[in-house]
Amino acid sequence: SIIEFGSGDGNQLKFFKPVQYLGVDVSELAVEKCRQLYKKDSSKEFKLLNDYAGETADCTISLDVIYHLIEDEVYFEYMNKLFEASNKIVVVYSSNKDAGTENPHVRHREFTKWIRDNKPSWKLIRKIKNKHPFNGDGLNTSFADFYLFVHNLNFNK
Repeated sequence: SIIEFGSGDGNQLKFFKPVQYLGVDVSELAVEKCRQLYKKDSSKEFKLLNDYAGETADCTISLDVIYHLIEDEVYFEYMNKLFEASNKIVVVYSSNKDAGTENPHVRHREFTKWIRDNKPSWKLIRKIKNKHPFNGDGLNTSFADFYLFVHNLNFNK
């Protein structure tokens, strides 16, 4: 089972084998679009963040979200939900550095430090570097990498 926080247009679902999936987003438009797109698939559910009721899954996913969380309080709440909703694995695709940017909608954070300080029972088991690191071309390159975390209680299972 998977919960994705920041599911957006649901495009990434085509990469998942059939699985119980909950997509959570702040955009009513994105949630409604996904509901219509997957209305015949009972294994897929979409809801607004305000309607998220503490559901859990084997895996939670955050793709291209963390660096868009400008306000500290929103960031802390998001990170807590992301890790508290997972029973085993958390997958993050994000930048991982504290750095300024000229874009008012982007705030880079060293999120792995936050995890070490606030979720010590989670272990980073793998970082997958982006095959197309950012070089100024925002359409074809990215400053984000993949990070896989496993809950220590599940590490030896």
